[in-house]
Amino acid sequence: MPASADQAWELLRDVEAVAGCMPGARITERVDDRHYKGTVGVRFGPANMSFRGEIEVAALEPQRRTLRLVGRGTDSAGGSGASLDLTARVDAVTATSCNLSGNSEVSLSGKAAAFGGRMAEAVAEQVLKQFAGNFAAQLQAREAAGAAGAAGTSGTATASAPAPDSAADAAVAVPRGKSSEQRQLNGLTMLWGVLIGWLRSLFRLRGA
Repeated sequence: MPASADQAWELLRDVEAVAGCMPGARITERVDDRHYKGTVGVRFGPANMSFRGEIEVAALEPQRRTLRLVGRGTDSAGGSGASLDLTARVDAVTATSCNLSGNSEVSLSGKAAAFGGRMAEAVAEQVLKQFAGNFAAQLQAREAAGAAGAAGTSGTATASAPAPDSAADAAVAVPRGKSSEQRQLNGLTMLWGVLIGWLRSLFRLRGA
């Protein structure tokens, strides 16, 4: 990640911001510091599936920069269920870079298991790639906003304040400002990414 370990940890412990990095996910209510309610939207072509559930911060270890989230939910029609147990950790690499790593256990039931269970691992890989890209973008946006704020406070009294639609402000607002259509997890897009990855690996094997 293009930031220090402390900066990445500050973002990782912000559950609402992290949800904004996950395709299709949205926090709808903050119950307390450790409990949240939210939704995840999935679209497979013309079919839509919306999960509503709860997220609990099961463990928060600042010294190890480790976070554990446990979530469970059901779709609006009541025909599918899902649960998640996720542990994520930030490790320093240099003063300005770090690694974000983790592992998760996901359980599906009902229609979701019948429809997507066979490709769950491959699809999850695509989701994690999107999440990592959004997380890195959030880190860069926060750094840009911080630099812009520092420049503003060190300027002269006559310096004008940054416009509300500045590049830094826009970058910070992107993950939470997307429409529900943009935020929704597009199953066909992910499956296309899975297919492309499979074809590339196939050609590499043949070339070898």
